[in-house]
Amino acid sequence: MKISVRNLEPTKAKLTITVDQDEFDPYLEDARKEIAEQITVPGFRKGHVPGKLVDQRVGFGAVAGEAVNKALPDMYAKALDEKDIRPMDQPQIEVVEMPQSAADDTKLKFTATVERRPEFELPNLEGLEIAVDKAEVSDDDVNNRLGTLRQRFATLVGVDRPAQKGDFANIDLTAQTDGETVDSQEGVSYEIGSGTMLDGLDEALEGLSAGEETTFESTLEGGDHEGEKAQVKVKVNSVKAEELPELDDDFAQEASEFDTLDELKAEIRKNIEADAEGRQATIARDAFIETLEEGLDIPLPKGVRNNMVEQQLKSMGVEAGKATSDQKKEAEEAVDKMLKDQMVLDALAEKLDVQVSQSDVFNFLGTIAQQYGMDPNMFIQALMRNGQIGSAVEEVARSKGMLAGMRQVKFTVDGEPLDLSGFLGSEEAEAQAEEDESVAAAAAAAAVADNLTSDDGTDAE
Repeated sequence: MKISVRNLEPTKAKLTITVDQDEFDPYLEDARKEIAEQITVPGFRKGHVPGKLVDQRVGFGAVAGEAVNKALPDMYAKALDEKDIRPMDQPQIEVVEMPQSAADDTKLKFTATVERRPEFELPNLEGLEIAVDKAEVSDDDVNNRLGTLRQRFATLVGVDRPAQKGDFANIDLTAQTDGETVDSQEGVSYEIGSGTMLDGLDEALEGLSAGEETTFESTLEGGDHEGEKAQVKVKVNSVKAEELPELDDDFAQEASEFDTLDELKAEIRKNIEADAEGRQATIARDAFIETLEEGLDIPLPKGVRNNMVEQQLKSMGVEAGKATSDQKKEAEEAVDKMLKDQMVLDALAEKLDVQVSQSDVFNFLGTIAQQYGMDPNMFIQALMRNGQIGSAVEEVARSKGMLAGMRQVKFTVDGEPLDLSGFLGSEEAEAQAEEDESVAAAAAAAAVADNLTSDDGTDAE
């Protein structure tokens, strides 16, 4: 196989691949065998039709087309491996030449244009020291969490004053367009300032007392007239405010298993400190990635970036063509950070020769399935059908590479060593865990394979 590479951009390459005849012949033979299983030729059993007769019956073009479809992915993968190209997207394949008959000595030749990961050099991890900020726990943190708990036990009491932000108003709404009533609601409870209903409602309600009403213009959010401008009349039936319980021992007994407020505060601080350890690990992770990327000018693949920006806007609830400049900027910055992190962590995993086992992937996918309340086997089957297992492997490799890299680095806080072993684990513990989980992962893989086979209506041989 002959391979030539032309770099179109720092992140895009065009491979021209010419396949020798002796490499392509096995694919032609396999194609003939598969077709022989599907056709009927008098005097021959299915699957035992000679290759020449297959060519005559269906035409060499059909045989060669089937062979090319099977050969291209294999030859493309070999070319990527030989030229050390790391693809970031699916390639654009174009067949340039192929044999037109069994006697034709024309070689299969095709091009593959693909966006690739650019070349860059990661820093040496040996002896690297990274100083990180300390995840502090302050009295304000305790008081804020205590305030949240206190709000859960608040009661609503009627007030004889104009409504203000944070109050709960019982309201009637009537919407009209061109003098015709198109929607009305009565007795709706609404928290002023929450912004969960019509635009302009919060401003209209502030300053109104029970029994008063006003009219404002807004855009309808639903129904047959969604998106239309309307005159909305709102009447306030009652105004209630949150009344918070006193912060005392009685509150502690009502809100927790503790007898005193001091005991409750101590428990809250303890929980926040436990959370702070997790935040400290997150701070260290972010500092580690930032250190890897420091000074690196990494070009981003344009096509991949554009697609990811569009998906990011969708996740923000915005259509790409209707995004404001600020929304587009926000999406682009998020995608640029995401892409750069992914490429750096991919390179790190390769540099550290990270190996992803079957158990790694199944455990990763099982965790995700549990988060969404799905059956792990069903979830894995869906990913396999959609060809997304490769993405899961990449995510696991990035995670393992990052942990392995962080284990080689010394982290400090205020000049003192930071112990992250509780979050990073050790290579020995990881190896033991993989060994212990391999049997379970194999069983899970077998279950998935059995289910897929059952769904296809075929029996495993």
